[in-house]
Amino acid sequence: MTFIGIRYLFYFAFCAVATILSCTFDRYDAPFERPAAQLLHEQILKQAQWALQQAPITVTATQSPRSGGGKHDFFSEGDYWWPDPAYLDGPYMQRDGMTNPENFVAHRQAMIRFSQIIGALASAYKITKDEKYVIHALKHLDAWFINQETLMNPHLQYAQAIKGRFTGRGIGIIDTIHLMEVAQGVLVMKEAQIFPSTQLEPIKEWFSAYLQWLTQHPYGKDEMNAENNHGTCWVMQVSAFARLVGNEELLDFCRNRYKTLLLPDQMDKDGSFLRELARTKPYGYSLFNLDAMVMICQILSTPEDNLWKYTLEDGRSIRKGVEFMFPYIENKETWPLDKDVMYWENWPMAQPALLFAANAFDEITWFDVWRDLEHNPDVEEVIRNLPVRNPIIWF
Repeated sequence: MTFIGIRYLFYFAFCAVATILSCTFDRYDAPFERPAAQLLHEQILKQAQWALQQAPITVTATQSPRSGGGKHDFFSEGDYWWPDPAYLDGPYMQRDGMTNPENFVAHRQAMIRFSQIIGALASAYKITKDEKYVIHALKHLDAWFINQETLMNPHLQYAQAIKGRFTGRGIGIIDTIHLMEVAQGVLVMKEAQIFPSTQLEPIKEWFSAYLQWLTQHPYGKDEMNAENNHGTCWVMQVSAFARLVGNEELLDFCRNRYKTLLLPDQMDKDGSFLRELARTKPYGYSLFNLDAMVMICQILSTPEDNLWKYTLEDGRSIRKGVEFMFPYIENKETWPLDKDVMYWENWPMAQPALLFAANAFDEITWFDVWRDLEHNPDVEEVIRNLPVRNPIIWF
């Protein structure tokens, strides 16, 4: 081969590599999306490999004799409710912040596992475009939302029950925050050619039915009107599900609720959340509510209605909320209030609030702290209160 021929060979090779790198770079539009993806790349592929080996397990695999529902109905029990020592067969009594390990949690665990699987597979698909991840995800989506033998009914009428008191409660709706990454995973993977419309449409129908229940059933209305993290999580969930099904009316409703109720009613002038600070786990609940507020901004913001920039007349905004908590995330030992009664040593994790706020406000210090925190929690209670564990699919 002549020198000129070799030179052209190297030129074409360079162009090919440049094209590949350019396509890879084009996948990352947000300022911190690319470094976040690079940081999490190995973890994403490892978790996806685990997910590829998992068979579907839905609510139909386990039942509780204390459930007021049937085989397809999600059931859970209030975490902080315990038998009365003076009357063991009577109604349970409350011990705020103290989780009863004997309560039924199998359905919640199955839903969290489902979220972990879909989140991992969707993340891996996004960074590799390998459709094997979509093919396996479809098996789990079918089991939960389509297959008549194994699907979950689209309601939470029997969630957060209390023995001797309630067969279900509105606050149980917070259990389905773990369907958010399922919905978002579907949004990411539905672009794959292998994702058939014959499966996409019934999945959307399931979420549409659940949205109807969330907005019309008394439990749903109770949760919507909650004045603490439960109300925040109602808006966060409805936003994620409404975006999947394309319900613009509900998306607008959630934007308005954030601006007129959540931000003015929950945030104090210094950026703290007073109702969360009053709990027996003030640190963990503050992180949880901040994460939910930030995810609302991430999901709902548009160029025409940017919640990241929305500020009340007295200066309260999502940025102020992050600024309040950031010093205590960077150095938890500076926390000025009492320690949480449980799981104090397990927080903080790589809180999504830091990553998405860093991205929105171009704050490298927030990103650096997020980068150095733990990204792969293994404590069940932490996982339960960290519904966004696959941030790459949310950009």
